[in-house]
Order: sequence, then C-alpha cells, then structure tokens
Amino acid sequence: MADIEKIVIITKKTQLQGLIAQFNTKAQANFYINQMGGDFNYYEEADYQYNQSLNQLKKFIPSNYKIQIIDQEFLPNFLFNRTDLIIVIGPDGLVVNTAKYLDNQYILAINPDPQRIDGVLLPFGIEDFIPQLKLLEGELENHIKITMAQAELNNGQKIYGVNDLFIGKRDHTSARYNIQFRDDSEDHSSSGIIVSTGCGSTGWFKSVVTGAIGLTRQFRNQNNIQMPEESEYRFDWNARYLFFSVREPWISKITGGNIIFGKVWEGEYLTLESNMPDNGVIFSDGIINDYINFNSGTIAKIGVADKTANLIVPESMIKDDYDERSYYY
Repeated sequence: MADIEKIVIITKKTQLQGLIAQFNTKAQANFYINQMGGDFNYYEEADYQYNQSLNQLKKFIPSNYKIQIIDQEFLPNFLFNRTDLIIVIGPDGLVVNTAKYLDNQYILAINPDPQRIDGVLLPFGIEDFIPQLKLLEGELENHIKITMAQAELNNGQKIYGVNDLFIGKRDHTSARYNIQFRDDSEDHSSSGIIVSTGCGSTGWFKSVVTGAIGLTRQFRNQNNIQMPEESEYRFDWNARYLFFSVREPWISKITGGNIIFGKVWEGEYLTLESNMPDNGVIFSDGIINDYINFNSGTIAKIGVADKTANLIVPESMIKDDYDERSYYY
C-alpha cells in the first residue's frame, strides 16, 4: 500500500461536546450533570484524553502527506479516494459506522483512551501509528477482510451493515412482509428480522440466540437444555455467510412461522417483499437514523456484501489456516 496520497482521520464528538451542544454552554451542562447526581469530571477527563490523543496523532503524521479530518456526522456525504488511508480514532462503533461508507480502503483503527474504551475493533494505540505507517509504506499489509451484509432494493438503493441489518417497522411494532428463502416462502407478521455478520455474532446475534434458548429452557422447565457457549454462536469476522433471525413471529390464518432462522451463504439471498404501507425501514448496525425506506411494493435482496471492511491489525492477530486470513476474539 505504498501509494497512500492522503490520510483521512475520522473523529467523533465526545460526550462533553454533546452535552455542550445540548445545553449551549459548558457551565449549564455542568449544572445539569451535578443536579442529576453525576460526575462532570468524568466527561471533562474523557474529553481531555480524546483531544490529547487526536492532537498527538496529527503531530505524528509526516509532512509529505495530505491530511483531512472528518467528523462522523459527515460520513454519508463524504467522497473517499481509493488512495486514502483511513484512520479511525475510537470508539469501537466509529469503526463500524465508517467501514460501510468505504470502498475497500484500509482502516487503521486507534484507541484514544484504553482506560475507558474496550477497543475490540481498535487494535492500536497512538504510539503504534508511526510503526504501522512505515509497514504500510513498505507494502506489508497485515489486515483482515471483514464480511459485511448488504440489502439491495428493487429501486436500486443499497445499505450495508458491518454488524447487522434490521428489517421491520421503524417503531418496532408488527412488521408485515413476505419472506422467501431457497425454495420456501410465507407471509409474516413479526417484530422484524435481524441479519447478522461474523463481526456482529457476539452482539445482537448473541442476544437472539441466548434469549431464544433461555426462554425455551424456562418455558418448558427443561434445565437439561444448556445455554450456548460463545464458540457456538460466534463465527469468524471474514466468514462468507450470514444468519437471519425472525423476532417474535405471529402465527395466524394468513401468517406463518416456519422460516424464522437460517444461514445465508455467499451467492444466496434472503428475499423480502414489504407489505407495510408506511414506517417500514432497513437500518444498519443499530443506528436507526441510518436507514432506507422499506414500504409496500419494495423488494429487498439480502446477502453477503460485494465489498469488505479492510481492517489493519497486528501480525500477531492474524491466523493463517484459512484461505482468507482470520481474526479471532
């Protein structure tokens, strides 16, 4: 990757910045938090640490590179170049939100505050930036290709999900649609469908699986049904398949509940036709404002995306016993 022409830094407003935007001044934000029994020092310290890391990162970037800093809220309208190196400076969700707007560019994700941020998707600290940049300049590419989910509508619109896609009503009330998978088809009334990737398998997918098994275990009073181990529901971030799960299907004279869970391999599609006059949506990665409309007459083909999220990782985190490199947590 020696042809880097520009470094694009993706940032996110801190919680303190959000409070000031809400209450107009820092003093008013301080007053509100103290009145509610909170600790305003926490917000100040987190803000200081984030900005200190950001300033340090900017100083580390060699002068021969162009630099552009983009806040998260401008991602949907920003045009990335293929020769851009994307640096995401925490938290984890910012990596997810950034990746779906890229076209296979590389992501170098940095944890600006290891004491407060888990950093599952942020394998590097500020001190790692220069060594990693030199490796990239020397053509060494330690990265994983994270599989994404994609929904394509019959009007040409697309939406991508790094962790998952949700298909249903915007307010999570009953969603009406026809579902087709392989040779089966039926009409549904449910609380929506979740389509999960390997990256999202320890998130919403985990909740779906453990919730379903736990409910069945207690409803049937069968304590011999064991709760799943992580290895049973977690699958590789680069796995070329997805899982879909139907939430709370309602079985009636006109709606069924047979197609409620399945694995969608690369090249296969889960096809949904909306029967919702309004408020039908498809949104990604838990961000309800990042959506496309899914109302009556709209047909969605859902499958493995035509692009990947390319996350740079330390060499020690790469496993070589797959055709594609794998990354485990």
